Amino acid sequence: MSEEIFVLDKNDVRTLIRERRIIELRSQLAEMYDADIAELLDDLNDKVMALLLFRMLPKLKAVEVFSFLSIDNQREIINAISDNELPYLVDNIFFDDVIDMIEEMPAEFVNRILINIPPEKRKLVNQFLNYPEDSAGSLMTIEYVRLTENMTVAQALYHVREIGLKKETVYTCYITNMHEKLIGIVSLRALVTEDPDKKIVDIMEKDVIVVNTHDDQEIVADMFKRYDLLAMPVCDNQNRLTGIITVDDIIDVMEREATEDFQIMAAMTPSETEYLETNVFVLAKHRVLWLLVLLISATFTGSIMKNFSNTLESLILLGMFIPMLMDTGGNAGSQSSTLIIRGLATGNIKLSDALIVLRKEFAISLMCGVVLSAVNFGRIIIFEPQVPVLVALTVSITLITTVVMAKVIGGLLPIAAKKLKLDPAIMAGPLITTIVDAMSLIIYFNIAQVVLGIA
Repeated sequence: MSEEIFVLDKNDVRTLIRERRIIELRSQLAEMYDADIAELLDDLNDKVMALLLFRMLPKLKAVEVFSFLSIDNQREIINAISDNELPYLVDNIFFDDVIDMIEEMPAEFVNRILINIPPEKRKLVNQFLNYPEDSAGSLMTIEYVRLTENMTVAQALYHVREIGLKKETVYTCYITNMHEKLIGIVSLRALVTEDPDKKIVDIMEKDVIVVNTHDDQEIVADMFKRYDLLAMPVCDNQNRLTGIITVDDIIDVMEREATEDFQIMAAMTPSETEYLETNVFVLAKHRVLWLLVLLISATFTGSIMKNFSNTLESLILLGMFIPMLMDTGGNAGSQSSTLIIRGLATGNIKLSDALIVLRKEFAISLMCGVVLSAVNFGRIIIFEPQVPVLVALTVSITLITTVVMAKVIGGLLPIAAKKLKLDPAIMAGPLITTIVDAMSLIIYFNIAQVVLGIA
């Protein structure tokens, strides 16, 4: 049975410091996981105390904790440590974490970091920073084990032992030829179990899944998921091995992409900054633009009601069912759009599936519409006897038509957005609801004119 790890919270830390139990505090920190220490430092909301705790950590543990910290705390620590300490910190952080940190830092901090790292590493950093922001090149790391084609298994194992501790992963090794072109991969398991005198080229896997440095991060994430990979090589246009992407970075990408989709589906401008750390004016700016767009588009609903004002005046009872019809239509459309957007994001639904989606959503909407219409008709007849049967019939027919229309539109609009190279998430709840509201009113009043004989 594994021993439970004790995790300090900010109150424990303040108590230990107040009581001057520094040795005990240092000991407790040494036993904690790096990610838990980083979370503790981020939660303290006290820059001086966070720096004090960071200084208590052993050097190598401090480096590991640093990579988990928020950008704000990383900036505070870089600002506090000397130029003599900074090279050690930067040199021992994995290369992809250095790139992520530099991308988020203000210019003055970036310059200080670049000045304090060796020229060859500085050149690599600048090269990585030139890759597009959401590309495979911006995600990759150079901390991997490269083997050459003329090595034996014994030589390869010796090489892994010699440099493995400084690499982000050693479970898969990458074989290149004299021109640095990727020719195969070999697992650590194969190296350990094979004959030491065998050549690497005789045991390597030649069919390697790779991505290009300029491939979009969503493509990379899809490939990781499809092939259950822990790491993937990244090559340039000449098939030269440039770096690798590890699964921990892809998990971060998936989280960011999912968060962005949720924000777009909620009619907000996407933001990578945490909610609690974002200024209220910035949050308002991210929301108000979409709200203005939806506000303006919602005026069409008022225009439709104005055009059918004679119908409403002829039978005021029609107005009492408008909220129910609009809400039901919006809910039905949102159900379909959410499922289709998710299917497009995961790759389960493709553009070529548009006809299948149309048929399925039509069948689903017809069944849902009939059930809702029947229940609604019975509800009106039983609980609202003052409403004429023809009005109840009008509302029920409209309900069927609205649900069918809403679900078909909700299913097809995300696919249309994808076809137009737009993010399907924009066709989510708020926008679908606005479109469906307008169309359900047009359907409602036209059906009322036919069934009730209103001119």
